[in-house]
Amino acid sequence: MHTHPILSQYDTLNEKFHVGKDMKINILAMLTFLILLTGCTSEKGIITIGFWNVENLFDLVDDPEKNDEEFALDGRKNVTWEVLDLKLDHMSVVLTDLNADILGLCEVENRDILDSLNKRFTNRDYSIIHFDSPDERGIDNAVLYDANIFSVADSRIITIPFENDRPTRDILYVHGFIKQKDVHLFINHWPSNYSGLEQAIPRRIKTANILRARVDELLAKDPGAEIIIMGDFNENPGDTAVGSILRSSVDRELVTSGEGSFLWNGMGKFIGVENGGTYKYRGKDNILDQIIVSKGVLDKRNISLVVGSIRINDKPEYRQQEGNYAGYPFRFWAGDSLLGGFSDHLAVSMKIRIK
Repeated sequence: MHTHPILSQYDTLNEKFHVGKDMKINILAMLTFLILLTGCTSEKGIITIGFWNVENLFDLVDDPEKNDEEFALDGRKNVTWEVLDLKLDHMSVVLTDLNADILGLCEVENRDILDSLNKRFTNRDYSIIHFDSPDERGIDNAVLYDANIFSVADSRIITIPFENDRPTRDILYVHGFIKQKDVHLFINHWPSNYSGLEQAIPRRIKTANILRARVDELLAKDPGAEIIIMGDFNENPGDTAVGSILRSSVDRELVTSGEGSFLWNGMGKFIGVENGGTYKYRGKDNILDQIIVSKGVLDKRNISLVVGSIRINDKPEYRQQEGNYAGYPFRFWAGDSLLGGFSDHLAVSMKIRIK
């Protein structure tokens, strides 16, 4: 097997994470045994829901209908099976830390690569929801979930049409039940600033309008609907599309008052915190990855947010860079250069309690 010239620099790092993973698996097995003996757990009725932009999870096949050739074998990035193995191994480290019962993902190419990730991550056997989107690069949204906890009633894509323009990722909508309680999930990856703000902001505004219309449909049927919106919005909380158009606010009292049918953006506590964002650009912390919920998630009717549980999955090893990029999330790629990290985005998660 051909060895990528950069990989040799990460043998020690990779070995370190393998050991950590094995230790966590052993600890998990011990805890499971103790739970079986005692018949109870302090986490009973607590569900973890998360989201992660996984940074270009591609397979090695050059799909002629997608702009994916740079990640294919013999492509520009010189990706090999060893490189893909490293990517899946490091993703498994993050998935272990998250230990999510329901996990939204973005920047995944197809169902096959999700199956590969699921096989590599042995702590859980996730069920998968995935639809191909019209994105030119072929990157999609997806959901991994524990079928013993979450039962799916409906899943579909919400297409964002742009006339005479580049297509973007669909929004993934999932309706399901946790212990017979309705839950509505929206997984997002909004248009980026790649083509410049002049084009990006109107595209995100249109996306936000379409999503808000779907939210309003649910709230019209049930004002207390349990709605969880997650994703990489390519905006910070309070920016035009995610703040004004989607009508999300970091002010919890404004949301619970019911005025204006505001949604609550749970990322407010990270605003202004040094190295407190999920993404860093030109030295500036950004909170692009967000969890936004309806008023129904904040009450105690069916499910309720565990106070203080919204977090960014952040550890020193996830920011293991130095020099000009100190404090940046340790990404896997930097252009065509392999850094061998985890992702350019940090994951976010929340906990809910089932009544």
